[in-house]
Amino acid sequence: MTNTYSPPKYINTNKDLTLLADDLTREPIIAIDTESNSLHAYKEQVCLIQFSTPAQDYLLDPLALPNLSILAPIFTNPDIEKIFHAAEYDLICLQRDFGFHFSNLFDTLIAARILGYAKVGLGNMLETKFNVKVNKKFQKADWGKRPLTKDMLSYARLDTHYLIEMQTMLKTELKEKGYWALAQEDFNLGASLEGINNREPLPVWERVGGRAKLDPRQATVLNEVCLTREHLAERLKRPPFKIAGNKTLIKLAEEQPLSYRELERDYLTPRQSARFGEAFLTAIKRGQKADLVKRTPRPRRNDVYRNRYETLRQWRKDKAINLNVESDIILPRFIMEKIAKENPLNIDELRGIMAKSPWRLAQYGDEILQLGH
Repeated sequence: MTNTYSPPKYINTNKDLTLLADDLTREPIIAIDTESNSLHAYKEQVCLIQFSTPAQDYLLDPLALPNLSILAPIFTNPDIEKIFHAAEYDLICLQRDFGFHFSNLFDTLIAARILGYAKVGLGNMLETKFNVKVNKKFQKADWGKRPLTKDMLSYARLDTHYLIEMQTMLKTELKEKGYWALAQEDFNLGASLEGINNREPLPVWERVGGRAKLDPRQATVLNEVCLTREHLAERLKRPPFKIAGNKTLIKLAEEQPLSYRELERDYLTPRQSARFGEAFLTAIKRGQKADLVKRTPRPRRNDVYRNRYETLRQWRKDKAINLNVESDIILPRFIMEKIAKENPLNIDELRGIMAKSPWRLAQYGDEILQLGH
């Protein structure tokens, strides 16, 4: 394991990036994590990438080095194992910002969930396995600011420093309990981002909690104030929630105030009212006259589908309780939905649906087929 007290190497020049890539290419196993600025920017981006090898920790500054294509072959190399904890968000961000794709993944979060650990957050796992306590105050830090403080850098390096040793421990446990093949399936699914919702995003107003109680005119006003908030947030390069919260937007749509006095008294702080009041009042007036918005239609499922789905869901829940794991460890939701939709009648049809999860097919295939008959 790397020495916790030797400083990590900070990578912010092309020369150091080349040396980093050379080092990572020689390693059969590396640990990776990222830090983004979603709480501090309108459009989030990866602001730090952490790497650990058995000998060294690295902190890579992508704000100083926007071209990281030299790392792409490392991430797709099947002979180099990449360890993450809770890989999904990191992979989405790295794909979005740099076009990276991954193979040969080990996700310590997935491994811990398969093994039935009660607390699987990285902080919990570090404390359980290494008696290391992480300072959580940096979880919401602004990773886009420069220079990063010494404490922030120390926090960031801990996200990968212990992952290689943790991988060894968890892999041993998975093999001892007969779950290694299952874990490999889920690591592969995770690397491909299989099951991630790729549908077109809903209009911004349909992503606001509490909208269901609004009538059509109120929903139309909500649409206008949401679009205004997005415009303000983009112009000021701030997250939308720092302009005004969702509950405030719902209240504006419901009650539709038309004066600064009302805004400042009941909806916005004096500072918000001074900065954004005119824009929101104008949005409310537009919403009162605009054509009514229409809710995005949802796919309709018939009773037969719903019954099959509920039967599978209850079976999955009962099985998970017996094995002391979460339900999706038994059967991921996207596979369950596909089984309910296609209603396989024999093992060959089910094998087609579960082609990427042969361990689950072997363990539960006969039970799943019996549920539908």
